[in-house]
Amino acid sequence: MVSVTLRESAACRATNLISVDVVTADGRFITASNKENNDLFWGLRGGGGNFVIVTSFEFKLHPVSTVFAGPILYSLQEARGAMRLYREYMAKAPEDMSGLFSFLVVPPGPPFPDHLHNKTVCGVVRCYAGPTEKAEEVIRPLRKFGPPIFEYLGHIPYPALQSALDALVPFGLQYYWKADFVKELIDDAIEVHLKYGPDIAKYNSALYIYPTSGAAHRVKKDETAFNHRDADFVHVIASANSDPADTPKNSEWVREYWSALHPYSAGGAYLNFMMEEGEDRIKATYGDNYERLVQIKNKYDPTNLFRVNQNIKPTV
Repeated sequence: MVSVTLRESAACRATNLISVDVVTADGRFITASNKENNDLFWGLRGGGGNFVIVTSFEFKLHPVSTVFAGPILYSLQEARGAMRLYREYMAKAPEDMSGLFSFLVVPPGPPFPDHLHNKTVCGVVRCYAGPTEKAEEVIRPLRKFGPPIFEYLGHIPYPALQSALDALVPFGLQYYWKADFVKELIDDAIEVHLKYGPDIAKYNSALYIYPTSGAAHRVKKDETAFNHRDADFVHVIASANSDPADTPKNSEWVREYWSALHPYSAGGAYLNFMMEEGEDRIKATYGDNYERLVQIKNKYDPTNLFRVNQNIKPTV
């Protein structure tokens, strides 16, 4: 669920896809790329599982080995300043620096010290994939602020960072989340975060703010189905608990938090962070690209065989 190593997220995947081998709704095996079936290729880069079944894909990779990464935590008393710092820092940070801001409950285990276990805090989880000799300099502004109540930064293998938080979201939990893209993290939105963020129930839940700038901004909105390329951030409010009896109150916290933030949003959300929220939300997420996606749906899946998704409904 949590990735801190790429600014682009879905936009990155949409941009770096080269070709895909697929099975269509009527049973044909075809390839989609810029050279063949390019209408489908356009739609697959952000259109979700609406059109075909992908059996294999060719993807442009970028070399990443050891990264300088880890969490830096601050007390809730520093939350306003920490969020403003995060906003200003990300605006100036090199593109090989990424990470997320979070309100969270500290997990009761290593590497966190005992006195922080189950304590509600805020912080950033950083990943710097640039030159090793510049890591300390790049991260310094985050270390100077506060000061932090805890940090656990170091040079680690990229896969180790990607799997570092897996234990927080084991199989079998009750999940509910909502999200939005935002073009900028303005002060009024920060005040909403300060009101609701500290009310997290337990360490499986959190507020995450991801940067979606960098390379994602260098691609035009109509070049792929992924639309919100002018957004600087996406926030996701996520609750997770093991006891079904806790689900209603935790879900209500998510809904109230999201409703208070939504006026500051770009209108749509990252699809993987959406629940069953209705057709209007899907249209808002795709924006001007939606009607083009409907035409692709009409061509490749006119009977809506592939509908267990954030569904783009055919009109034929």
